This record gives sequence, structure tokens and C-alpha cells, in this order.
Amino acid sequence: MTSFGNVAEYSAKHPKPAGVTFAYGTAGFRTIGETLESTVFRVGLLASLRSQSKQGKVIGVMITASHNHERDNGVKLVDPMGEMLQQSWEGYCSEIANAESNEQVVQVLASIAQAESIDLSITPRVVYARDTRPSGPLLQAALEDGLAALGTNATNYGIVTTPQLHYYVRCLNTAGTPAAYGEPTEAGYYEKYGQAFLRLVDGRPTPSPLHIDAANGVGAPQVRKLAAAINSPYFTADVSNSDTETLGRLNIDCGADYVKSNQRAPAGMVLKPGSRYCSFDGDADRIVYYFVDEHGTFRLLDGDKISTLVATYLRDLVATAGIDDLHVGVVQTAYANGSSTSYIKDTLKLPTAFAKTGVKHLHHEAEKMSIGVYFEANGHGTVLFGPSAVARLRDATPQTPAQADAIQRLWILRDLINESVGDAMSDMLLVEAILICKDWTLSQWNAAYTDLPSRLLKVVVADRTIFKTTNAEQTLTSPADLQNVVDSLVGKFPRGRSFVRPSGTEDA
Repeated sequence: MTSFGNVAEYSAKHPKPAGVTFAYGTAGFRTIGETLESTVFRVGLLASLRSQSKQGKVIGVMITASHNHERDNGVKLVDPMGEMLQQSWEGYCSEIANAESNEQVVQVLASIAQAESIDLSITPRVVYARDTRPSGPLLQAALEDGLAALGTNATNYGIVTTPQLHYYVRCLNTAGTPAAYGEPTEAGYYEKYGQAFLRLVDGRPTPSPLHIDAANGVGAPQVRKLAAAINSPYFTADVSNSDTETLGRLNIDCGADYVKSNQRAPAGMVLKPGSRYCSFDGDADRIVYYFVDEHGTFRLLDGDKISTLVATYLRDLVATAGIDDLHVGVVQTAYANGSSTSYIKDTLKLPTAFAKTGVKHLHHEAEKMSIGVYFEANGHGTVLFGPSAVARLRDATPQTPAQADAIQRLWILRDLINESVGDAMSDMLLVEAILICKDWTLSQWNAAYTDLPSRLLKVVVADRTIFKTTNAEQTLTSPADLQNVVDSLVGKFPRGRSFVRPSGTEDA
């Protein structure tokens, strides 16, 4: 039986810094790495309790700060199907992180166990991993103390991408069931996605190499392993910004966020017309594509462009398959370019839903769809095949060879997509497969629609919590009258649009 008797003693090794308040947000906890030691220890405790609340299912803990500066770090919990932590538990995370004494930590644990009617006799199971940040080993040690304090059956997956950990969690919890997702190992990950990719592109012309900016993060070694596992001329990777050893390199002048925000190539890459380029972020859950045209002009293919490419391909397959009540929908956020929304609605004739910023909000909205495509403009997204879609594909009886081929391709696409979370490597293979199957260049992909001019600005503020929004974060309700000012300015421009929202990860 789990006992809280050792918790205070372990907690004393990881005291909470005075005067600091922690909040579990869209990306979990995220701040200066060294200040998170007590928080990560306590996340270990909470992950164990979460596992017990789920009758011993595996819970994941990922130590990463994604696209943030190297000095930052973070930690987040992964629920049994590889999805983000259930929202009702986010408050528990903040509550235990802000407990001011070791005794209060124990009290919070006891109150959660009582409120959730948790059977403390169940042995908790937790898997964990981290990215390449220098504060990672310190935080990992704190996490391991938290897991040890509650006698948790814990497995360290080492340094892997965030989506890989989500994949492992889902695999472990579905093993031996009809919903079995794959082998919970690095080799299993490469096998699942690599083989699905090869099945989709088999017999098509082989493409030129893909030039990948890995943001000097964990995606660099992992994508090289993926390429080696695929071992095919259909996927040749030229990896730049792959220095994970030198301090101060992670996400500096490179990576998906840098390319998206600055609309320019990352450091260390010279773009040539006719070549394909993409960038991961620091933990490889975001991806954007880009190229230069024949005039040397930089062209970005962000999450909106990826979303429309994928939605187009899925729509066409669904139409060819001829299956009743199988539909494709798209989820976007306020950051989506207005041209992409118009293209989805008016040209593709697909339903579009808007969600608050943060992949968990898009994920939940996509779950309401038969086949839901969701990408944030920053390149974070995936595709969900709902239970109704899976049932209809399973029961479908093709009447023609074309229908049979479309149905088979939809099944293969489901294997190619990491449905648990946005995954730069899985999404990269998805984009590459579609481009190969369509025999498209990046220029042809980009020609589907033209983005409206846009600008993203970060404004540092003293207190981001005073900014309140509604309408999927497109409209301000606080501070008073600020939305009226925005509206008056926007009204001066045809098809103009602007919004203000608080960052979930920064004081901006």
C-alpha cells in the first residue's frame, strides 16, 4: 500500500523557492530551469497518484521547455492514451507545486486521494524522459525522488522527443488490447511510422533530399535514427543545427518558432530554389516547411498550410472511398491566417471549428469530428480518426479497385499519424508522403492559396493574468475598453483582423 510517510523527508531535499508562484498551464509548468526543482519533485508525486486514480495505468512525465530559451525548462504530465493531462487535474498540479511546507505537500496529496477516491494499494506506474537542456539532469533527479517516495514502478526512457514519450505511454496502456498502438520502444516508433510511410509511397518517383533544421535539440539525433530505420531513397535527410552538446545553442536563431516568427531561414542553412526545407522546435513536436522561389523570395508553409494539405488529401480519399457518414473537419485557432480559413470553407467545403490556443483545446475539438485535422499556425498538430470513422472503415465493402485503394490508404495514413499528440517527425513523414503521392513541389503546395499579410508581436507585460478573452480567444473581455480600441483600428482595413491574448508560457 502506498504511504505518504516518506514524502516529507524526500520533500525536504527539494524546498520550494520563496516568493515564487507556479501555475500549470497549456504546456504544463515552464520557467527558469533551476527554479523548478521542487515542482518537478512534486509532479513525480502527483504522477504516481494519477496512475493510481487510473487503476495503475501508465502515466508519462516529460521534462522539456519545447521552443523556449535553453535556460528555461518545464514539466508536464501525459495521460494514459498519450493525451494531455485531464483539465480537472491541472488545479491539483498548481496546488501541490505551491504548497509552502513539506507537511502541506503531504496534506495536499491526502486531500487529492480523498477527493478522487483513490485506491492507494494500487502500485503506480510512471514513465519519464527529458530533452537536452542543461538543467535536465537536476530536474530528473528531483522527479526520481518524487517517484521513489511513493514506491512507484518507474521507467526512464532517457533523452527522447516529447511526442515519442506520448507514443510510449499510449503503447504501454493499449498493449494486448484491440486498440494496441505499437511497440513502446525507439525501434518500435521508427518501425510503425517508417513502414507506414514506405507503404504509402511505394511505386512513386523518389524525391530529392529533405533539409531539416533540428533547432540544436533532441530531434537531431532522433530524426537521423528514423532515416536510418527507413533506409530508403524515399527519405533522405540532410540535418542541420544538430549540436546538442554546446551550451547556448538550443533554439537560438533556428527552429520552427524562429522561422515562423521571423519569416526567414534559420542560421546555418543556405536556401536554394527547388529544394525542400523544414524546421523542428527544441523537443520536436512542431514543424514548419519553407523554400525560396526562383526569385530568391522566402516562402513559409506553416501549420495552416500543413493543415490544408492534409485536409485536402484526406477529403479526396474519403470522396473516392465512397463511405457514407465519413467526413473530414478542420480545427484552427485565432492565429490561423484568414486566407486558410476561407480556403477550407469555400474551396475545400469542409467544416471548420475554432478552439482556444493550446493543443489540448484543439485536440478536444477534433475528437468531436469523424476525422479531425488540427494544427496551430506554429506547426503543432495532428489528425484524429474518431471511433465512428474507424468503425466505418472497418465495415466498408469496396465496390471498385479505386475504392479499395482509397480505403487502404486511409488505414495506412492512420498508422502514419501520431494520434496522441502533435509530432514533428510523424507530421514530416505525412507531408512528405502526400507530396510524393501528388508529385508536388513545395511551390505547387504553396499555390493553393495566398496568405494575407500578418504580424505577430510579443509585448512584455507586468501581469498577463489581467487579459481575459472569449470567442476562442479572439475577443478581449478585460481590460475594459481595450477591445473597443482594437476594433476601431481593425475597422480601417478591409478583411482586417487583430486580437490580443495572454501567452500561456511567457509574461507577454
